[in-house]
Amino acid sequence: MEREPGPEGARRALGRWLEAVLASRGQANAVFDILAVLQSEDQEEIQEAVRTCSRLFGALLERGELFVGQLPSEEMVMAGSRGAMRKYQVWMRHRYHSCCNRLGELLAHPSFQVKEQALSTLMKFVQLEGTHPLEKPKWEGNYLFPRKLFKVVLGGLLSPEEDHSLLLSQFREYLEYDDIRYHTMQAAAGALARVADRHPEVSLTFWNNAFTLLSAVSLPRQERNLSNFYAPRSRPSDKWKVTHLREHRKAFQAMWLSFLKHKLPLSLYKKVLVIVHDAILPHLAQPTLLIDFLSSAYDLGGAISLLALNGLFVLIHKHNLEYPDFYRKLYGLLDPSVFHVKYRARFFHLADLFLSSSHLPAYLVAAFAKRLARLALTAPPEALLMVLPFICNLLRRHPACRVLVHRPQGPELDADPYDPAEEDPAKSRALESCLWELQALQRHYHPEVSKAASVINQVLSVPEVSIAPLLELTAYELFEQDLKKGPRPVPLEFIPAQGLLGRRDDLCAQHFTLS
Repeated sequence: MEREPGPEGARRALGRWLEAVLASRGQANAVFDILAVLQSEDQEEIQEAVRTCSRLFGALLERGELFVGQLPSEEMVMAGSRGAMRKYQVWMRHRYHSCCNRLGELLAHPSFQVKEQALSTLMKFVQLEGTHPLEKPKWEGNYLFPRKLFKVVLGGLLSPEEDHSLLLSQFREYLEYDDIRYHTMQAAAGALARVADRHPEVSLTFWNNAFTLLSAVSLPRQERNLSNFYAPRSRPSDKWKVTHLREHRKAFQAMWLSFLKHKLPLSLYKKVLVIVHDAILPHLAQPTLLIDFLSSAYDLGGAISLLALNGLFVLIHKHNLEYPDFYRKLYGLLDPSVFHVKYRARFFHLADLFLSSSHLPAYLVAAFAKRLARLALTAPPEALLMVLPFICNLLRRHPACRVLVHRPQGPELDADPYDPAEEDPAKSRALESCLWELQALQRHYHPEVSKAASVINQVLSVPEVSIAPLLELTAYELFEQDLKKGPRPVPLEFIPAQGLLGRRDDLCAQHFTLS
């Protein structure tokens, strides 16, 4: 059938072809014309063709005019002696597959409008296939889901060439449905395994797309049966795995493990560690399976180790993980850069939790207090206002460490016995030293730092000082606080002058007067 040129001509022609195919099976060949427009290079024509395909195959699915069961080859059926209706259904089902494959290709189209429309049409077909399955149930009550079609959707979203973060944000709304979430996890695990097998070096774009998809999956925290289905065919049954949260946890675990077993780019490593404690570990069927991943990340040092602390904290406190050298490595993370990294607040919050136990040996707590005090000598003011109360809290929790600020019957020290180069806190001799650094900081140029360092001059109060409001204090905020205080009188003389030119000058003035 001929059509007028241009998008408007395509729209009118598509409308005629759609009506013809739906009205009479004798006009079924018009489907080829519709699919031809779907191959167009004009964006508006493609969008009109996608809308037409959505209406056409949506109607055919609802009317049951597509072949149901294991799809035979088109040539074999057409050459056979089966009835005309069966031949039509098989033939139309092949056209439907061609349409779905083309829609999967359009997920990589340059126009976001085309990609978004292709995604919504594919998901409409997923819903209709769930309600009107194209495969026969193996037994009565068998759960059916269009897995093959859904793999086309996931395969398009996990593109190795194009960043699909915006399209994945559109797909996120479907993850609220329990069946879509479950099959997304299964399909993603399979896609991750296939791409790694086929391509020795996987592109960063693919890993970013995969992380965006995986991090969008969130499971319910409360144990309950799941029945919010996107593609419902009948009332959900307890015999279906998709209705049980424990099965979702298994699929969630398999998905993340298939992702984390690969050698990830460093930037992605950090993104995973940022969310692992809150968005991954609580939903795993066996959280201890991430011990090796988190331990190896903690051993890398630098910012990676700081980020791995969150996950290790969960495993140590909730899953009884034993990590013999944990405090030694935590001690090793304390260097001048710790006050300047992006994750400073997170690190000190966790360090505060790890050092809160009253069962820690005094030498260990003393080593941390001494290392922090030494680093404080070169730290910026906004970090000092947090680390000084941190040190004082350590002394409050562990009275045995107060000898660092008050040693009643000890000899005077000619030199500091503390060894800052020693990696083992047990051998650093911190408990033999003192916190002279805090006394030095009492002469700091910033009055708030000087005030915070002067706390050790009095008896330390029993209640600890909360460092939570100080963890994310920035230099800008500190500057703004100083501005809000307004002008203050500034002393101009260190020793007040007596008389106009001092006492000696006054005496000289008297002498000249008398003479």
